[in-house]
Amino acid sequence: MNPISAATHADPYPYYAELRAAGGLTFHPKLKLWVASSARAVCAVLAHADCRVRPAQEPVPKAIAESMAGKVFGQLMRMNDGERQRCPRSAIEPELAALDLEPINALVAARLITADTDGLYKAMFRGPVCVVAGLLGFTPAQARAISELTTDFVACLSPLSNDLQLAAADAAAEHLRGYFIELLAEPASDFLSAIQQRFTGDEETLIANLIGLCSQTFEACAGLIGNTLLALRRQPALRGESIEALLSEVQRFDPPVQNTRRFVAASCEIAGVRVETGDVILVLLASANRDPALNEQPEQFLPQRANRRSFSFGSGRHQCPGQALAMSIAGATVREILGRGIDLNRLNWHYRPSLNGRVPMFSDVGA
Repeated sequence: MNPISAATHADPYPYYAELRAAGGLTFHPKLKLWVASSARAVCAVLAHADCRVRPAQEPVPKAIAESMAGKVFGQLMRMNDGERQRCPRSAIEPELAALDLEPINALVAARLITADTDGLYKAMFRGPVCVVAGLLGFTPAQARAISELTTDFVACLSPLSNDLQLAAADAAAEHLRGYFIELLAEPASDFLSAIQQRFTGDEETLIANLIGLCSQTFEACAGLIGNTLLALRRQPALRGESIEALLSEVQRFDPPVQNTRRFVAASCEIAGVRVETGDVILVLLASANRDPALNEQPEQFLPQRANRRSFSFGSGRHQCPGQALAMSIAGATVREILGRGIDLNRLNWHYRPSLNGRVPMFSDVGA
């Protein structure tokens, strides 16, 4: 195991504890990057102005740099710092905070969730994006198309994707752009209209970040839903807890996003360690969540935990603005799945291949 492969290991948490014990911010010679594993180091890296989300020499991955998927990637607020991050965030974040979450239960309930692994897959991966698309004003049929296209588009965000997946991601970006051009011409929701009114940049940047809202929903919700189902499988007694309390502890205890990266733009000192321009830092969010300095009894799964603290949705200027939305969608979806009577003990599972995500994929026993 290493700090990257740990994301999809059956139980990476003892290994994370070893990394924290070694100093919190240490250099991994084989991976040739720094590893921030303690709460102190993770907080310091995420807050430091010289720790950027992309390397200066490669703002867009070379594999997609000339494609439409690359153009979208290059405008995403989560993949930028400075004004290219602040401009779309200043329009989208306040409206996410003001969003009425009450309709989410109805939007999730309106979807057909069948009591089999195909239904489970669609509930985890397709359903959340359909909800966001519905909130933005797409019709149910359009929302289904948006969710399918988003499934293809997210491949451009992963270094593990092959040429066929990247080609599909590029085509999906083109189609998604077309859908959003039409929607922005005649906004069909107060939510989208309010974002438009706040936004001061060009339309292509807005479109890219609306696509980004869908892609982030896809990644965050699927893992959160799946890891919550695994927690219930391991501890059936947890069914007595409220869904909200359960998800709040899952996102701390076994988060869908295990790590992120930062790229050092200028030599500086972080958590007492000197790092140089061009250095890469792997930020182990999941490890920091289990740091005793952040949470008491961090290895205990406590849905009713007081003063819960977590880095799962980031921290500082790149903290996820859609946390409440993701938690609400995931909670409504878990509630619907459980209501369908799916026997979790009759399912096999493995983690989806990823360098940073911890997202279970379920299959029938014997499949």
